Amino acid sequence: MPPPATPADSLIPAASDPADLEREAALARLFELHYASMLRLAVLLGADDPENVVAEAYYQIYRKWRRLRDTKAAEAYLRSTVCNLTRMRIRHLQVARRHVENPPEEVVASAESTALLHDDQRVLIDALQQLPARQREALVLRHWLGLKESEIAAAMGISSGSVKTHTSRGIAALSQAMEARQ
Repeated sequence: MPPPATPADSLIPAASDPADLEREAALARLFELHYASMLRLAVLLGADDPENVVAEAYYQIYRKWRRLRDTKAAEAYLRSTVCNLTRMRIRHLQVARRHVENPPEEVVASAESTALLHDDQRVLIDALQQLPARQREALVLRHWLGLKESEIAAAMGISSGSVKTHTSRGIAALSQAMEARQ
């Protein structure tokens, strides 16, 4: 007659297949060796919930373990899974934030700031606010913050050529607005 089961024994699944035992041991080693580095990777990539991203990556590698051709490549597979999951999560959050229904708040300048601005400055600021976001961003970074093209490109995540394009188109639109004013 077998001894009675203790509560701790009921939590441990009985592994009948030696391949399952091998998979579980390999994943445990992988977890011990690489969990901290995968968590750091998710944080550095900008995940808002890095622990969940890494947990999902381990779950995916657990599910696909038998299909791995080379178990030595498990770390690389895990790393690419963390990268992909983080990218997908960030993309999902960007889309979700874009579709949140917040009524646009009308910004009203104070009487003091309106009185201090010259007429030309008001026209320039109004024209600047009418520009597409990329052109406005490029102009502000270039002319108000004094950044170089390479610094603007890095800040905006675009090429130097795109910075030149956005800057020149923005200046052309501002010039038209100022000329139309006169």
